[in-house]
Amino acid sequence: MVSKLTAEFLGTFWLVLGGCGSAVLAAAFPDVGIGLLGVSVAFGLTVLSGAYALGPISGGHFNPAVSVGLWAGGRFPSRLLLPYAVAQVVGGAVGAGVLYLIASGGPGFSLAGGFASNGYGVHSPGGYSLAAVLVCEVVMTAMFLVIILGTTHDRAPVGFAGLAIGLGLTLIHLISIPVSNTSVNPARSTATAMFAGGWAVQQLWLFWLAPLVGAAIAGFLHKALLESPIPEPPVTGRATSGALAGEPVTAGSAKGSMHTTARHEPQGR
Repeated sequence: MVSKLTAEFLGTFWLVLGGCGSAVLAAAFPDVGIGLLGVSVAFGLTVLSGAYALGPISGGHFNPAVSVGLWAGGRFPSRLLLPYAVAQVVGGAVGAGVLYLIASGGPGFSLAGGFASNGYGVHSPGGYSLAAVLVCEVVMTAMFLVIILGTTHDRAPVGFAGLAIGLGLTLIHLISIPVSNTSVNPARSTATAMFAGGWAVQQLWLFWLAPLVGAAIAGFLHKALLESPIPEPPVTGRATSGALAGEPVTAGSAKGSMHTTARHEPQGR
């Protein structure tokens, strides 16, 4: 248990430091700022690298909404929801603390800019309403869980889940940074709000509610509609010897001839 919680702590620490750090330190850096595209890629890279480095230990959630979605999808035990959430929130807070120590050492630093916090209304980057931000966060988190549940399925190609999940999070940020500054992760939102204070803390409730609801919806629907009750061979993209020879391949022969390496995929962010 200690190793799992430590992995979740480190993964969320890295997500906040790398993702929010890119927004605070590099997005608008004079002449060479990375902008919205760069921040989106940075968030994806933190999850991609964390998934492969720490996923084999804890499943690589790094996000309370992911843990809830995996529980709803029947992939994660309820008894671990609270310990994982605590480790994730603490890890994110420490990541934000390190980011603050770095950023505050630069000229002209101020928390008035929001410290990469999430918001709606006047605190949304594009001025989007509470309702718009709510819908966006629910849908984006739900689709994130669909990606996670699908790429970590027993039939999914082995070894690619972390890549697909990281790219999926990149896409989510490209879509929703203008709307909410992109949360889909209550631990990430809490981490920056703790330092920004004021409006960021007042609006934080939405960035717990929406991701958790979206993740739960995706988990329950995936389990009910997309999980096959009948065991099927994994999808590998490799033709069997029988198929190459032009012979018909039955389910039984396909299962026996396909590559079935033991899976140690991360279970999401």
